[in-house]
Amino acid sequence: MLKSSGPAPSSLVGLVGKWRKTHQNKNLTRPLHFSTTGQASFPNPKSSSAPMEVEIKLRLPDSTAHQQLSDALSPFHVKTLAQENVFFDGEGSELVKNLAALRLRFYDLDSHCVLSLKAKPVISSGISRVEEQEESVDPSVGRACVDDPGRLLLFGSSDIIKRVREEYNVKGLVCLGGFRNVRAVYDWKGLKLELDETVYDFGTSYEIECESAEPERDKILIERFLEENGIMYSYSNVNKFAVFRSRKLPD
Repeated sequence: MLKSSGPAPSSLVGLVGKWRKTHQNKNLTRPLHFSTTGQASFPNPKSSSAPMEVEIKLRLPDSTAHQQLSDALSPFHVKTLAQENVFFDGEGSELVKNLAALRLRFYDLDSHCVLSLKAKPVISSGISRVEEQEESVDPSVGRACVDDPGRLLLFGSSDIIKRVREEYNVKGLVCLGGFRNVRAVYDWKGLKLELDETVYDFGTSYEIECESAEPERDKILIERFLEENGIMYSYSNVNKFAVFRSRKLPD
């Protein structure tokens, strides 16, 4: 078992509050149209394919269940991450129409930033499968792309942007906005569990995720742990981006 880098917070509300204060002038829901002026300097990413990400996704009904699970997992706490997720689409909705999502994710008040493209999502009985590519981006460059999405299309060395241009025929980008997430990470029985408190502008949802090579087996382990601790849960049937797009919390 990994030692905790610090005590697991009894509540993640404080982190969310600090986050909101830091980003209080940022509007994650306004559409930001791009201009093609100016250049962006990006790192040269390594060539990547589109591997399949397989995750167990179990939804928690409310903050009480979230706190119960946080308490039960506290001996296994590794770290807690503050994430800000911002999404982009083509001007003609080329990505959304083809079940793809282009995202910049900022970690811990811009200490790190990752560009990702997810495609062909399938979720059933609490197990999600989706194609995923990721590339690191300098956080300051990522912020510039939020303000001017066209800068992303200037990222000529990016395999992700090449795919966005060629496979999805995107000529221009708009910013869709996004949401924030506080993720507590645990090392439990050799599994990396991620307990999420996701803050949308229309509500807050709670979920536990676990990337797994044997999801059917590991899902049983996690479900048993939840049941032994009297924690209510259900299978997630939509991903966070779909919730964001619907502007409605899952039933």
